[in-house]
Amino acid sequence: MNAPWSWLCRFALIDPARIERKLAAFEAAGIVDPAPNPWQLTLGVLRMWHRVLFRSDTIGTCREHPVRRTWRARILAPRPLRFPFLLAERAVAPWDFSGLFSSSDRVVRHLLGAHHDGVQFVYDFELLAVDRDAVRRVRDEAAAVVDGRHPRTAWLRDLVVYDRYHENLLEAAEAALSGELELEPEQRDDPDLSLFGYLRWCARQPATPEDTLAAWRRGTFTLSSHPDALEEAACA
Repeated sequence: MNAPWSWLCRFALIDPARIERKLAAFEAAGIVDPAPNPWQLTLGVLRMWHRVLFRSDTIGTCREHPVRRTWRARILAPRPLRFPFLLAERAVAPWDFSGLFSSSDRVVRHLLGAHHDGVQFVYDFELLAVDRDAVRRVRDEAAAVVDGRHPRTAWLRDLVVYDRYHENLLEAAEAALSGELELEPEQRDDPDLSLFGYLRWCARQPATPEDTLAAWRRGTFTLSSHPDALEEAACA
């Protein structure tokens, strides 16, 4: 990659070499083929920045369950007020938008302390696809929260704000361990819901900054939320 653009990859990916090693593990396990290159992954991070800026209502909210009736959950319901507590808990890594830089421990903390709506669990369990011990830890800690054995049950329940979060997380962890955690066919290529969908989106993008600029000028490059937007634009 040309030097003038290398700074953007380092800024977006933090440690491109570390992320490439993680993708190599996915490739070795037959999970990802082909793996996107660092520039394509950078475009994926830009897509996530676009989501935060223009579709923030898809992050940290819940459509199915109400806010818990405790005073802490009500105070933490507004996401800006929740954010510093999520940082202190190490449940979010705002510099690692793709999750590919984060350790398994960080992903476990994220699942236990940061709310995921609907099937948004799937993305993070796919991050743990080559670390079943971490998935077992999610299951065990979620089970401890659900039955009250976890020493921080009340805090973790309030931190995620919404009712039934850890019950749903426990079910998802058990499904992940049994190989039954799956998205509907129409959801599998959605980069918001699936890590592997995200990686496929990245792999379809222009391979270099120059190709990206050319595609943008042609109107065939977009950071749209729709997974098929690039193909639709290309056919227009």
